[in-house]
Amino acid sequence: MGKGILGSSIVTQIGFIVRDCDASKKKFAEFLGLEEPPSFWTDGIEKSQSVYRGQPCPAKAKLAFLKVGETLDIELIEPDGQPSVWQEFLDEKGEGIQHIAFQIKDTKGKLHALGEAGMPTLQTGEYTGGRYSYVDAMKELNVVIELLEND
Repeated sequence: MGKGILGSSIVTQIGFIVRDCDASKKKFAEFLGLEEPPSFWTDGIEKSQSVYRGQPCPAKAKLAFLKVGETLDIELIEPDGQPSVWQEFLDEKGEGIQHIAFQIKDTKGKLHALGEAGMPTLQTGEYTGGRYSYVDAMKELNVVIELLEND
């Protein structure tokens, strides 16, 4: 484990925002010589408890994960059009790399430390077995950081 602000320096995901998850996963799988992964929709707000910029976030996204190393996934994210960190990126920048993710412990503590360092929380939510948080590190690192904490 690293000694930096996250306590980890291992990137576990590179997240791409795409307009069509199914078409994109097919292209990525062909390019990488991998089997095409399944895609699925994220849970609704009743389960995800998502919050975007301080407000309840009913947005969902279609996801697909391509395993490209022992600890690294390429995540493809197709937003559903509702306000979210995903839709914001698509509207402002189009398709492309939206985040890098790190597996961490102590989400609450890490979000506090990042906020103190000038990197505010954009969106948070729950998934089966853990939670995610997107942090605005654009000013400092030119990328959004995703924190993933599994139970």
